[in-house]
Amino acid sequence: SSGINAEYGEDAAQLKFPSEFKNADALLISEVHMLLKVRKEQNEEMDEDQELSAVFNKTLEYTEKFSFYQNRETIKAVRENLQSKNLHKFEAACLANLCPDNYEEAKALIPSLEEKFDDDELNEMLEDLKTFKDFQ
Repeated sequence: SSGINAEYGEDAAQLKFPSEFKNADALLISEVHMLLKVRKEQNEEMDEDQELSAVFNKTLEYTEKFSFYQNRETIKAVRENLQSKNLHKFEAACLANLCPDNYEEAKALIPSLEEKFDDDELNEMLEDLKTFKDFQ
């Protein structure tokens, strides 16, 4: 494996993360978008509404642009579907966030999937994600 962090035993392609991430969840972009929207609404409801930072607004814009799942029910269904598979939480978040078109793209973007799933299994997962995305 390559990269500067490899010498520290960190490699996302091999699902090797720093100890700080041991109990952390990997969020979907759609989840981050919902959290930021709530924060913005709370800010707007305050009497002396504070200026949100440029970083906050850029992040909100980014998450809006790349948020595939539009409501809590869909996000919950996507999470439950992916958790029922033999996926690491990082792999599940990557699949949901990237929505690859096919198994080749999924394996190129998330190398750890290569050894875990055959092409048909991966394509089935991707079809499920596409269904969640299209019918919400």
